Parts: sequence; C-alpha cells; structure tokens
Amino acid sequence: MNFRRSALMLALATCSLAPVAASPVLAALKSGAKAQDFTTQAVLGGKPFTFSLKKALMDGPVVLYFYPKAFTSGCTIEANQFAEATDEFNALGATVIGISADDIETLKKFSVEECRSKFAVAVGSKAVISAYDANLPVMGGSNRTTYIIAPDGTIIWSHSSLNVKGHVPGALAGIKAWNKAMARK
Repeated sequence: MNFRRSALMLALATCSLAPVAASPVLAALKSGAKAQDFTTQAVLGGKPFTFSLKKALMDGPVVLYFYPKAFTSGCTIEANQFAEATDEFNALGATVIGISADDIETLKKFSVEECRSKFAVAVGSKAVISAYDANLPVMGGSNRTTYIIAPDGTIIWSHSSLNVKGHVPGALAGIKAWNKAMARK
C-alpha cells in the first residue's frame, strides 16, 4: 500500500464512529484562554459570505467546531447533529460555525446537504487551525474540537475527541451553564 493510500485510509478512519482515545494530538485550548480573532470565507445555505469571529461575538457566544473533512461519515453525522440543535443554540443566544480545511466549493455543497442550511461552515486556514490547537498532522487539516467562546473572546468550554459523541450535547450544556451564570450576575 502506498503512502497516499495509507493517508487516505487513515483520514477515512478518523471520521468514523469508532471510539478513539484522546491523545496529545487532540489537545485543545483550555477554558480561560483567549480565542484568536480571525476572518475567513464561509458559507450558509450554499451562499458565501465573510465570517468574522469578532463580529459574531457581538451577537453572543460562538460555538466554533473544527472537523476533519466534509462528507466523511463522522463529519456528516456531526454536521447533522449540529443542524438538529441549531435552533436550540440560537434560542440560547449562541451562533454555531463549523470549520475545516475543505475548499469553499466543497463547503457550499456541505452547507446545504449536511448542515441543512442551518449554520455556517468556513474555510480553516493552517494559521487558524494552529491557533486553536486543532491540528491533525496526518491529514494536514483539523481534528474534531469544539469550543464555546464567550462574547469577550474567552474560551469557556472545549472538547476534543475524534468520536462525534459529546460535542453537541456538551456544547449545549456549556451554553446553558454560561447563560445561567450570566443571569446571576
């Protein structure tokens, strides 16, 4: 088996539902860290636009989730789960955006077919993926890492696992807890 085929097989396995133990490759920024601002190409419902984290945070917390590759099994399941939960996230005042190293043409299709035109997906440059400690060196893209970023730019929750379980329910619980804490202030 040649190197390219081996890398492709590993990439496909990465997005599967098989349980995968956390490792240093799956490290994530911790709560309390400052999220780096970025602007990138994004798509919602197949329509491109420019996404700015700074601007999105003006409307409330942002659920920023990195995923390895559009249209792979695990990434499709995760996109479907976020699509199903987007109305609840929005009702809680949060914006959801997915990020991968995929090109904009792939994301146009993915945003309609798998994200169900419910939330935006964006192009993740190497710099953005690195800034969020979401590197997946084997594929040259991003691992599966989800962050909740408060309006002040502080990371308040993170979860990094190649397994899709835990990302959406954890992010929902994190947003609910943050809202409850803000209501007490």
